[in-house]
Amino acid sequence: MQLHVRHKSEYTYDSPVALSPQMLYLYPRTYPYQRLLNYELLIDPQPARVVRNVDVEGNIQQVVYFNHPTKHLRVVADIELQSDDFNSFDFVLYPFDTKRVPFRYPKAIDDLLQPYLEQVGVSDRVRNWARELAAGANWQTTGFLIALNQALRKFTYEIREVGAPFPPEQTLTLRKGSCRDYTTLFMAACRSLGIAARFVSGYLFGNPQQEHQLHAWAEVYLPGAGWRGFDPTEGSLVLNRHIFLTSTAKPELAAPISGTFKGRANSTLRSELLFV
Repeated sequence: MQLHVRHKSEYTYDSPVALSPQMLYLYPRTYPYQRLLNYELLIDPQPARVVRNVDVEGNIQQVVYFNHPTKHLRVVADIELQSDDFNSFDFVLYPFDTKRVPFRYPKAIDDLLQPYLEQVGVSDRVRNWARELAAGANWQTTGFLIALNQALRKFTYEIREVGAPFPPEQTLTLRKGSCRDYTTLFMAACRSLGIAARFVSGYLFGNPQQEHQLHAWAEVYLPGAGWRGFDPTEGSLVLNRHIFLTSTAKPELAAPISGTFKGRANSTLRSELLFV
């Protein structure tokens, strides 16, 4: 299956501003079943320089520099991918004792996974909720992850285009939130049982509710399987309809465009997402 997405973001300023270097996370991360066919980045005004590199978590980062004041910034990313079918359950958990939660990773892996195991947002209420779900799944690792996904799917979904994710306990208490709220609660529940989890930002093809905005989901690290995606908004495993932009231990680092400007001006943002 071929996926083609065009993501347009436009900032307007009511007086000229000097743009600082802008950090873009708009280049897709490819996976074994997904390969990039074409990528085009259009920026207006014309940047003085665009530096493309790889950040500390393996994401492709584009740093854009400008020389002259402007009253607008327009960024259009055009992405085409070939995304093949694959079996999300085609793995064997190894060492075998990781088939049950809670578990500990082998020492060498555990050292590398520490940022994804930090107990951010893991309150007693979140921890107890996770343990209830795990007990209901007979403490089976895969069963717990599926049960967690399904439990969040039953929450009330709401569109919230701006703002940081709610604290996990708030989402659990209200039983509602956006995709990024579901994802951070999913991560906290996993980490409370020793499962490394990270936040993923990208696009979802095929769901009309999600197709016109950025989407968020979680990945967990399973020994023998590597990073595997779970989408609590959809209540499913991540298949070939998701396009990955950024994965990170810290959700606040997943913004597709970030940067500041110098000048006395008010700014507005208009974003448009189109699957073609």
